[in-house]
Amino acid sequence: MELFLATIVTLSLPVVLYSMFQLLSKFNYSNQNCYMLAYQCYKPPDKLKLSTATALKILIRNQNLNLEDHRYLQKSMVGLGLGEETYCPRSILEQGGRKTTTTSSPTTLEVALQEMDDIVFHTLDRLFAKSGISPSQIDILVTTTSLSAHTPSLTGRIVNRYKMKQGIKSYSLAGMGCTSSIIGIDMARNLLNTQPNAFAIVVSAEAFGSHFYRGSDRSMILPNLFYRTGGTSILLTNNSNYRDQAMLELVALVRTHDPSDESYNCFLKVEDDQGLAGFHVGTLMMEKVARKCLTENFRVLLPKVVPLWETLRFALLLMLSRLGRRRPRRKIMIDMKAGIHHFCLQPTTRATIDGFRTGLGLEERDVEPSRMTLHRFGFTSGSSLWYVLGYMEAKRRLKKGEKVLMVAMGAGYMCNTCVWKVNRDLLQGGGEEEDDDVWGDCIDRYPQPTEVNSFAARLDWVQEDCMNFVRYDDYIRTEFSKL
Repeated sequence: MELFLATIVTLSLPVVLYSMFQLLSKFNYSNQNCYMLAYQCYKPPDKLKLSTATALKILIRNQNLNLEDHRYLQKSMVGLGLGEETYCPRSILEQGGRKTTTTSSPTTLEVALQEMDDIVFHTLDRLFAKSGISPSQIDILVTTTSLSAHTPSLTGRIVNRYKMKQGIKSYSLAGMGCTSSIIGIDMARNLLNTQPNAFAIVVSAEAFGSHFYRGSDRSMILPNLFYRTGGTSILLTNNSNYRDQAMLELVALVRTHDPSDESYNCFLKVEDDQGLAGFHVGTLMMEKVARKCLTENFRVLLPKVVPLWETLRFALLLMLSRLGRRRPRRKIMIDMKAGIHHFCLQPTTRATIDGFRTGLGLEERDVEPSRMTLHRFGFTSGSSLWYVLGYMEAKRRLKKGEKVLMVAMGAGYMCNTCVWKVNRDLLQGGGEEEDDDVWGDCIDRYPQPTEVNSFAARLDWVQEDCMNFVRYDDYIRTEFSKL
């Protein structure tokens, strides 16, 4: 009898061990899931809208600019692709027509913190309300900023405001550039892998008012033209019970960080000759560096999301073109749409979006969400991708099973991408609450032409030949009085 039992145990042991292995594998795999339950973008009050007249006031009040500087800025503003309804930090607008010089004091810390609080707490309040998840249920909190850093950290302010649990894992990532949102998603996903059935929040925001450049260096004044107020909060989980409720599921995420000196020097916080702090943008080498980073990133990403047959087709055509003596009539490119249905492209400027369209072989409809986001909200740094996603939702373009690609580039130099799969038909924007949708009151007006720019008509005077003969100070004083 004992021999019989021993035999049974011996024979059963491999089966038991295999079953335990399968169970543990399934458990570990379930932790690898990353679902997005909801997100909320920040929509500032109407009093913070930056009209053409207000933009001119801000431009003209800078006493460090001369005529040629104004001409340069006029050409730049006209070509950016911004509309009349973007939002500017309160601290910049409240200065009104006061002149700014090298001795003008920058925005105070208190004002900068208030600007950040307005964005963060507004989005979090609405995120908790519409998701049904309470602050006490959050296990992981990650905040990302492009420029700002302070003590206590931004996560510290959030945990204190909402009285979150003491065991929460909180991380504040600062100085991460315009790709900060995807970096935050990556960190939250990795933390979710270590904790089953957890909830994570990623907050991406920026207090740009405290970093407004007041000098005349052209490479440093460019960010003043396209940066705008905005932010977003995103709720994630690895709990498979929320799969049907989730909006999106993370399929792939790839980060590329180029270590070269030219990449590092593309975007730097420096001081100009007058000691004024700002962000230097190396426009001459930016395109080269961006193309290099994007190529390296896609080399890793595309095999994960593009069907095998498309990869083989591309490789075959490329091989034949290299073996043949004649060059192909059309540039050989991999068909992105074979595995990707929608594109959230970083809407920095019109030229950036044009570059994405040409480089990725996309159609105008593919880049439309990015163009319209730039026109309506401007460039809101790391959070801008979520405004683009909101446009797609508001247009009811996202259907179950489709995949969405997000592409962001920023200081470092970094290129970060991620691909989401739509879990269910998304019929309305911003989490299916019309009142919370930042596009709700204007989506019917889009798309609209972005080439028509009101700045062009209002700023034609700086290009007039008479400006070369009229005393510049008198002309500026006259134009300023008209505003």
